[in-house]
Amino acid sequence: MHDLLIKSGLVVDGTGGKPRPADIAIDGGLITAVEERITAPARRRIDADGAIVTPGFVDIHTHYDGQATWDDCLDPSASHGTTTVVTGNCGVGFAPVRPGEQDELIQLMEGVEDIPGTALHEGIDWNWESFPEYLDLLDAKRWSMDVGAQIAHGPVRSYVMGERGVRNEAATAEDIGAMAVLTAEALDAGALGFTTSRILGHQSINGDPVPGTFATEDEVFAIGRAMQRSGAVFELVPGGSVGQAGLALGNEARLESELHWMNRLSRETGLPITFLIVEFIEDSDAWKRVMAYVAQANANGAHLHPQTASRPGGVLLSWQSNHLFQRRPSYLKIAGLPLKQRLDALRRPEVRAAILSEDNAPPLSDSVNDAMHLLIAQSIENLFPLGNPINYEPRAETSVATDARRRGVDVEAHLYDLMMAEDGHAILMMPTLNFARGNFDALHDLMADPHSVIGLADGGAHCQLICDASSTTHLLTYWARDRQGPRLPLEYLVRKQCAETAALYGLSDRGLLAPGKRADINVIDFNNLKLGLPYAVNDLPAGGLRFLQPASGYIATLVNGEVTREHDEDTGARPGRLIRGRR
Repeated sequence: MHDLLIKSGLVVDGTGGKPRPADIAIDGGLITAVEERITAPARRRIDADGAIVTPGFVDIHTHYDGQATWDDCLDPSASHGTTTVVTGNCGVGFAPVRPGEQDELIQLMEGVEDIPGTALHEGIDWNWESFPEYLDLLDAKRWSMDVGAQIAHGPVRSYVMGERGVRNEAATAEDIGAMAVLTAEALDAGALGFTTSRILGHQSINGDPVPGTFATEDEVFAIGRAMQRSGAVFELVPGGSVGQAGLALGNEARLESELHWMNRLSRETGLPITFLIVEFIEDSDAWKRVMAYVAQANANGAHLHPQTASRPGGVLLSWQSNHLFQRRPSYLKIAGLPLKQRLDALRRPEVRAAILSEDNAPPLSDSVNDAMHLLIAQSIENLFPLGNPINYEPRAETSVATDARRRGVDVEAHLYDLMMAEDGHAILMMPTLNFARGNFDALHDLMADPHSVIGLADGGAHCQLICDASSTTHLLTYWARDRQGPRLPLEYLVRKQCAETAALYGLSDRGLLAPGKRADINVIDFNNLKLGLPYAVNDLPAGGLRFLQPASGYIATLVNGEVTREHDEDTGARPGRLIRGRR
């Protein structure tokens, strides 16, 4: 008798092969059979008739470094078929750390990844110093999915060099040797990779670039050589890939230099290197030259894996979060009210008129939200209703400004009224990355490239700006089913989001539906799968705000053979464990 049987589903197995009708038997947390018809009885049966069955999604770019220490659910990723996450990306993390220096790492994470510092202060119990001790703490946790961790350059450099590291001073030979030792120690303990950031747009809340932003090749290569025995992943945001404000303002000469050292490091050490790639605003064809370089480098023995998103990066605007009017004096008078009372006030004609007539209050120089407000003001021509149903690829003529001019109304007034839709819960979007030509054609070609991997969902990060952890659901609904332009085959997308992401991190025990593989599985009503509207909640520690986004159509999600979600609801099962090292 089997532990569990998934019957009569259309199996999309992660290999890229055509979907096929099959039953799946599960025993002891593993898949034991995938056959056209399994007649043996089972203790539990899931009816997948009319549904697709896929491997669980492997999300390699998240920032649950802090959240994983206090939250066993790990939403928003948990709601979107994700069964494995990898944390510690972009050179920021929380280990190693010397006693009394935790605030610096919180300020770095808050500035780079927009995770409220108050939530991190209240939520994290700092019961570690070294990275192996951090892993030991995670090892005692239980989640709705598996968690893998990477060691980040920022805390490593700060730990070794103190204030010199924070100020990005040049590392001595002794400093470099110590960083290499710490990296090797972390990998021996089970870290899945090492990460760094080399762009000025990644800064702490004090305006300090991530430690390691200007690291020399000597430093980077010494760390890479220390990783060689493990074969772990080297992840980075390369210099020149995004600009000072986090926008796609590419410095191609710098990026070309970065590509050259990545190529040499990968060929020398054999390490897989994954790095962010976006469609630049100033040069929307630059990504094509990067991909051509990668293809040639990989043909000559490198292992470069440009990491692309499946939809634009950007900012969600609403009365629940950031918006154009947040520094107007009349809005500031009601900003502290609970949302319902605030919306009641915003509906009053005299409040609307006052807000629209006012200049902004003086900015607060240390406020991240004020900086975002200024960016929104500068980008008012590039704001779009998110819509219901959601449309992440809007046409240019549907922008707020274009629609206002067509209607003959003031742009700001039109924006105000659009935000009042959906009973005041309407969401607008401001795409900032991967939307240079006003469409997804570049994203299509990036995802279709055999050298790319899908990532950049940023689960757990940018809490008040985005909810891109839902991009796994969007990947299937939009790219395989709903897009009016060129699409990608369902079986190809499943392979990219499951088998290929797992393989990059050496997780050969998952990502495929085959006997002997982990029973990390999604049963999905694909025809009716859809995304709900993002919504803001104050459920982080200390009442911190974040966006969540529901999905409907997930009949079941299994992790290690246990059903963690059923009919889009959390079951409370927590079979997820820490992943130590490559499989």
